[in-house]
Amino acid sequence: MKTNRLKLDEEELQILRDFERGEFESIRNFREEKRKLEEAARKTLQKDRRINIRISSRDLERIQKRAAKEGIPYQTLISSSLHKLVSGKLKEVA
Repeated sequence: MKTNRLKLDEEELQILRDFERGEFESIRNFREEKRKLEEAARKTLQKDRRINIRISSRDLERIQKRAAKEGIPYQTLISSSLHKLVSGKLKEVA
């Protein structure tokens, strides 16, 4: 019989070890907690404003190439980059 062996990275292996040692606890009222988290995520990621900006052709072409390389629309890349910048997850390189 052929077994399906998972290839786990170090973080996944640590999670598996912790689980096997019983270090995880069930969440009380799981469905309610899940609903709250889903609602928070929905509100956080909701795109409810439209803007227009002027950008150089060269920069736009570079953004479009990078987005294509990542397999996402270039508008999504721009929006994601702006979100990371304002949330402190994207740092300027000096």
